[in-house]
Amino acid sequence: MKTDVSEKGLERLICLALTGVPCEPIFTTHTESAESSGINDKKLLYGGNGWLPGYPADYDSEYTVDLVHLSTFLKTTQPEIAKSLDLENDSPTRRKFLARLQGEISKKGVIHILRNGLLHGPDQIELFYGSPSTGNVNAAGLYAKNHFSVTRQLRYSRDETRFALDLCLFINGLPVITFELKNSLTKQTAADAEQQYKLGRDPREKLFEFGRCMVHFAVDDSEVRMCTHLKGKASWFLPFNQGWNDGAGNPPNPLGIKTDYLWNQILAPESLTDIIENYAQIIESKDKKTRRKQYTQIFP
Repeated sequence: MKTDVSEKGLERLICLALTGVPCEPIFTTHTESAESSGINDKKLLYGGNGWLPGYPADYDSEYTVDLVHLSTFLKTTQPEIAKSLDLENDSPTRRKFLARLQGEISKKGVIHILRNGLLHGPDQIELFYGSPSTGNVNAAGLYAKNHFSVTRQLRYSRDETRFALDLCLFINGLPVITFELKNSLTKQTAADAEQQYKLGRDPREKLFEFGRCMVHFAVDDSEVRMCTHLKGKASWFLPFNQGWNDGAGNPPNPLGIKTDYLWNQILAPESLTDIIENYAQIIESKDKKTRRKQYTQIFP
């Protein structure tokens, strides 16, 4: 059967590979999670490779978090802290925590927050549990409680335009990767997705500020391009392909489309965890002429 490589088809394909379900966009509040279903094995519950579905209505554009996945993660891993944050209610307590979280990500980047957590008042709040060492049952149990989630048609804009991204990936409710998808059926390519980022995505939007996401992918059924710092027309995209016959691009894939290595291999939870723990980083340097500090985000 021929693969549907329309933009919507690619959205479904990626979501099915990651979660086992097509993650059809639902714009009313949705609260389902692996923990609330009573099943801890996310792969058993949804299929896919360990990711969970997310829904546009659960995204808070003011604080750039998926409130459902963030709240569920904290309630299942740090219940006393979650209770003190009043996550169930739109209260001053919750808003103070979300503002603190947003501010620290703005200053230090999401990679730092995932690795180091957040100090909020008297509490050290963990926002990600890394790879467990062999035989460490407690660490393995905590790692299994991480929420890797994917949301289609994410309405990210804080104004009334309601612009939407094709896909956004989250870890424990924190956005980490965005996607713009194109397809050969309409004769559009990853280059067109790159232009959409440059011309159609305002870098002043909170979601697109430097360090808030690790990387932004422009994808079609043949090629992938990536950018770690959106700066409008000045955004610099690099190829993120496997290479083919000692050249650019990707090899033919008898089992699917050429770019499915991205979601089947690179973005598998274990692989992405390894990238976060050991490779992704923000590097500080100084401009030789102005002596001002410069920051570069690395995604391997």
